[in-house]
Amino acid sequence: MVYPPMLAPVNTVMYGPVIMTDQLSAQDWLDQGLKTLAASGFTALKAEPLAKALGVSRGSFYWHFADVGAFHAAILRYWRQVAAEEIIAGVEAAAGDESPLPLLLRQAFSGKLALERAVRSWATADSAARNAVQAIDRRRLDYLMTLLRDAGFSAATAQARAQILYWTFLGFALSDKTLPKPQQKALLDALIHIASPS
Repeated sequence: MVYPPMLAPVNTVMYGPVIMTDQLSAQDWLDQGLKTLAASGFTALKAEPLAKALGVSRGSFYWHFADVGAFHAAILRYWRQVAAEEIIAGVEAAAGDESPLPLLLRQAFSGKLALERAVRSWATADSAARNAVQAIDRRRLDYLMTLLRDAGFSAATAQARAQILYWTFLGFALSDKTLPKPQQKALLDALIHIASPS
């Protein structure tokens, strides 16, 4: 039923001749999408379970996204922003005049990586997710190579060490085994040593 604007029920907003229920932003849906992806995997990225988790109807979802495919594309773009660009910006800002490389390594090897595992699992079954993973891998490797070059390594050495560090990160991210804190610290110190020219 279409209500006049002044008589529309609570939690609705008018647009054109149709009422859209539940006032959530696209960002709200993307934030919930990343949480759901990390907790339940890519198969849970559907309008109905997401709406239920947010306590709203699916109308809000379709107000912001044409379909589930459009939402998936937006989630992959948002993941790149969160998992690469925001981390790089944060590390650069926090490092100040110091090299950002040790800070980046500490952050990479101490963070929660369920989202990383979930996106990489998704990439095994979906070409768009695979393209997103390949793009973020290139971006991260390029950034690592730049940091290593800035630290004084030759281009060839920077490329080799960046690949070694990144493969190590991927192995760590995809592993289901946790290490005791002292062992994890010793390994991280070794990685920082690999990233240091002296």
